[in-house]
Amino acid sequence: MAVKACKACKHIVEGSSCPACGGREFADSFKGRVAIVQPEHSEVAKQLKHEKKGVFALKL
Repeated sequence: MAVKACKACKHIVEGSSCPACGGREFADSFKGRVAIVQPEHSEVAKQLKHEKKGVFALKL
């Protein structure tokens, strides 16, 4: 199954719904990925305004 990015939260998923926000609208093309492991301690997560763990697209 192809990976895609949720248009609502930019979480990269393989299924039919986003596990992070429950969204069902996806973008097939995106640029860049960032993996956030500890969002509470991550400066990158603060800059991107992500509060959950996961792999996210940088640009849709």
